[in-house]
Amino acid sequence: MDFDPSQISYERLLDSFWKAHDPTRRSWSRQYRTALFFHNEEQKRLAMESRDREAARINAKIQTEILPTSEFTLAEDYHQKYFLQAETLFVKDFRTIYPSIGDFLNSTATARVNGYVGGYGTLAALKGELDQLGLSDAGRKMLLNAVSSRR
Repeated sequence: MDFDPSQISYERLLDSFWKAHDPTRRSWSRQYRTALFFHNEEQKRLAMESRDREAARINAKIQTEILPTSEFTLAEDYHQKYFLQAETLFVKDFRTIYPSIGDFLNSTATARVNGYVGGYGTLAALKGELDQLGLSDAGRKMLLNAVSSRR
């Protein structure tokens, strides 16, 4: 995810981060660890404070690491858009629009659908942008059903 401070504050990003995973789970490999990266001392301070609040809230030890930003390597293609790729209809729809893996992975539409399939976003938000996502009628229906059933 690219962080744009003009779109969301670091504090709000931290709140979303802690809600999006189980911070008490110890990773079984460095490759699959959860980590929170910071770019400067202010972000480090905010990250550590948010970690401490989360630990107090859940009354458990946090396993998520807080580390300075360094070289970053994207996960392999098959790990990208993880939730979306589990649904063959969505993959088929998007592969007709984005035949190259690079275009598929960089698409805002695939990112949005991946988020909805992964449990993020509201039905109202989906209805507001469904026409711009490029899904077939069957794909639209499947996504609407998936988001509607989460209520």
